[in-house]
Amino acid sequence: MTPVAELVRRARAAQAVVAKWPQARLDEAALACGWAIMRPENNRRLAETAVRDTGLGNVEDKFAKNHRKTLGLLRDIAGVRTVGVIAEMPEKGVTEIARPVGLVAAITPSTNPGATPANQIINAVKCGNAIILAPSPKGYSTLALLLDFVNGNLQRIGAPPDLVQMLPAPITKDSTYELMRLADLVAATGSQANIRAAYSSGTPAIGVGMGNVVSIVDASADLADAARKIALSKTFDNATSCSSENALVVLAPVYEAMLRELENQGGVMLDAEAKAQLQEVMFPGGKLSPDTTAQSAGKISALARLSRKGKFLMVRESGTGPAHPFSGEKLAPVLAVYTARDFDDAFRITSAIYDYQGKGHSVSIHTTNEAQVRQLGLELDVARVIVNQAHAIATGGSFDNGLPFSLSMGCGTWGGNSFSDNMHWRHFLNITRISRLIPERVPAEEEIFGGWFAKHGR
Repeated sequence: MTPVAELVRRARAAQAVVAKWPQARLDEAALACGWAIMRPENNRRLAETAVRDTGLGNVEDKFAKNHRKTLGLLRDIAGVRTVGVIAEMPEKGVTEIARPVGLVAAITPSTNPGATPANQIINAVKCGNAIILAPSPKGYSTLALLLDFVNGNLQRIGAPPDLVQMLPAPITKDSTYELMRLADLVAATGSQANIRAAYSSGTPAIGVGMGNVVSIVDASADLADAARKIALSKTFDNATSCSSENALVVLAPVYEAMLRELENQGGVMLDAEAKAQLQEVMFPGGKLSPDTTAQSAGKISALARLSRKGKFLMVRESGTGPAHPFSGEKLAPVLAVYTARDFDDAFRITSAIYDYQGKGHSVSIHTTNEAQVRQLGLELDVARVIVNQAHAIATGGSFDNGLPFSLSMGCGTWGGNSFSDNMHWRHFLNITRISRLIPERVPAEEEIFGGWFAKHGR
């Protein structure tokens, strides 16, 4: 038996125990896992370890993210039934019963090595599953520390010791692929290579798409409010989030005024020469450099030998695609700024950006025009339209919107994913449906085809 197969054997034995637990015990286990990351001294150590060992983001924002995302998830699942009968529909004769999926293999990224695993662990345990996590190599130490805290809390409530595990170091592609093949469900977040591997593993998988968020600023927007929210989102944790704005499309009548508001928030617009210097550093050979990923604007400016420094950098852009690398995802506090004649032109530019990268993920808009919002929802190939909010804070759930708290964003078929929701507890359940006899109701042909007959004849 391989080491991975042994982990799986132990996990299945643990899951067989919790599969018989009542709702109250699973709820307590979910809280145990949540407090493992939210306890302030634990959270501080996790945030410090993550930044030290991955070199990505900053400690204070990771601390805030770990707290906020976990608290929001625990709010979302409070009172949610994941055991036994969860719905009765007597008019249909149907009863729905929640069942665990079994063993979850969770593939987690270096960008959020604490918050994402905690989210997956809580969802899995809430639904009566065991979980084995495969972190990125850089995120290994953070996850190992998190699991020390999680398993310490689970031990306090009498949970089986192998309910939550991780692959041993060194993390390899072979061990990760073996885990995916042996699990019952793969939940994958991270690089698109990992997502493709999850979908091709032969195991049912839920994986996420690539981010490259565009924010449209309409002439009707509150420009100061929009600039404040965009700056917050663009700089949070040095833009580690796939939900951080990567491009702004600003309508021409307010373009200059919006730039002034962004500069008031610490943004710096680079001239053509500085833009070329930045491109050389960020996209050597046309590919995004890891040297600038999730680094501060100050460090990036130093690497590019830029004289002007600010909280975030901006470059003017007009094209899309490989010849215009700033039109793609940057994972850094750098914004590409476009100008549009009107909303139709803004829609066209946004679509072109997503045709290059980011289709299916999300779009942001700052406007008071509801028709524009509806047009994006009806016509743009995205799973989320975020209105008048700081996108990176809002798209994965917020206390002032109704989206589920999550760090994993499904992008639908547009982004090559099997789902278009925020990954949440419902994705970690099977549902058994009992069907009973109800009074028969067979419609007459006229009831079904009446409109067709009237218009086209029989």
